[in-house]
Amino acid sequence: MFSTSKLGYILVIIIFMGSVAILYQIQLTRLHDKLIILEHHQEKFQSKEKQILKKPTLTDDDQLILYNRVPKTGSTSFVGVAYDLCKKNKFHVLHVNITANSHVVTLENQVKFATNVSNWESMKPALYHGHFAFLDFSKFGMPKPLFINLIRKPLERFVSYYYFVRYGDNFRPYLVRKKHGNTVTFDECVEKQLSDCDPNNMWLQIPFFCGHSANCWKPGNKWALNEAKKNLANNYFLVGITEELQDFIQVLELSLPKFFKGASDHYLSSNKSHLRRTVQKDLPTEETVDKIKASPVWQMENELYEFAVEQFHFTRKSLLRNKEQQVMYEKIRPKM
Repeated sequence: MFSTSKLGYILVIIIFMGSVAILYQIQLTRLHDKLIILEHHQEKFQSKEKQILKKPTLTDDDQLILYNRVPKTGSTSFVGVAYDLCKKNKFHVLHVNITANSHVVTLENQVKFATNVSNWESMKPALYHGHFAFLDFSKFGMPKPLFINLIRKPLERFVSYYYFVRYGDNFRPYLVRKKHGNTVTFDECVEKQLSDCDPNNMWLQIPFFCGHSANCWKPGNKWALNEAKKNLANNYFLVGITEELQDFIQVLELSLPKFFKGASDHYLSSNKSHLRRTVQKDLPTEETVDKIKASPVWQMENELYEFAVEQFHFTRKSLLRNKEQQVMYEKIRPKM
């Protein structure tokens, strides 16, 4: 028989061991709960990580085209085709209208514009168009849209604009233009060295491709010309030639059918082939042409134009010659 003191001692040990076991079980349960929570957070993190990794994969419905159209390059004719096709091809066309027809967008509005265009999901896929200089979306942490544009022989564009602001066009014939009533011809303007035909006013296509840096808007700036070339080659999906607008549309139809399926036939069969014509336009004399071509601004603008022509012809020739080209992936290792 155990003594009473021994029984008490054993009882204390049993109670102590039981308490330790209960505390251990409680700690084990808490640890298990924390592990479950941790696993749940890990699953959520992995799910978000997968979503982030999948983000760059864009579908046709995510595509954005930005057409920062240079004035007097045939842009109205081209945009008319896009408006006619948008319902059938299921995309949106939006005109970007900037106060006072400014070609430069303030820094604040650059941020807003890049954000709105990138995140306006209900408008996608979309083609945005307006008369403004190139915008680098990556500067604001936004994905870059597909930039397109048209470029024209600089003197022809300059002469066209000179008469346009005096006589208007057949697109809106009743609209009174800002130089209405001024009947001075372009030849007379050059002869008298008036400000309206100053070659510096020809400096437009370079800054449109150069962008929003201060040097882009300084007539005759060599850095601006180089930057315009760089952007044209690296940041534009396609730059066409006004004189070859039909070919431009054909290349877009082959490369971006989501937007431009049926565009070539529509362009040829509709009245869009030359939607806007300046009412009166006198061709300059050879003497006038020689004077303009002697200016550094014309020479630089023409250099950009010729660069664009070479790029467009290369792209068109490559595409039309290799219509059946396919990209295949093989010799994949390790084997699945």
